Amino acid sequence: MKVTKSIGFLLLGGWLIATGLIPLLHLSFSGLGLVMSGVAIAAGVLIIIGR
Repeated sequence: MKVTKSIGFLLLGGWLIATGLIPLLHLSFSGLGLVMSGVAIAAGVLIIIGR
């Protein structure tokens, strides 16, 4: 399997994994939504600009 070198897609993959694990493992902390939103925005921007 080939791992992508694009930081945008790596962030997106991490965000998708975290989105699945958070409810499954009952993880929560203050500011979780803000962190997840920030990662999603960063991934989107980096994918759009091609990094």
